[in-house]
Amino acid sequence: MIDEIREKIAQELERLAHELNVAIPQAIQHAVENGDLRESADYNSALERQRFVQARIQHLSHRMAELSRLTLTELPRDRVGFGSRVTVLDLDSGEEATYTMVSGDDIDFDAGHISIASPIGRALLDREVGEEVMVQLPRAECRLRVLGLTTLPQMVGSDGKKKA
Repeated sequence: MIDEIREKIAQELERLAHELNVAIPQAIQHAVENGDLRESADYNSALERQRFVQARIQHLSHRMAELSRLTLTELPRDRVGFGSRVTVLDLDSGEEATYTMVSGDDIDFDAGHISIASPIGRALLDREVGEEVMVQLPRAECRLRVLGLTTLPQMVGSDGKKKA
């Protein structure tokens, strides 16, 4: 999972670097060629996009540095943590759900990902199988019981590869 996230970030960084170094300078040059820059929407738009891309690159570079410092030995093996796949029971509705705990940048709702910074993610963090939590959601409270847990270290073999 960590390698997949690193690869995803690296691909986005590559795309953004190309945009910053090729596409945006071309847009700025095109706007300059069209005349008065004080009232040029194209010029202002290109500069705004340039600032956004620079900020996104900085954010992704920071995330990549965080991931490179992260080791499996630092992740919990018996409680919910980053990368854990956790199955919960909603004690009010009786419905079960399975989530994979990820950072906000890596969410894929269709794959059942949930951010560790979300209300449910924060409530489940560091919980063990059998524990119950109360989660304050925007429209209601819900009570969840942890039914099952597979941590990231458990998903990965001793050689660092995913288990079959």
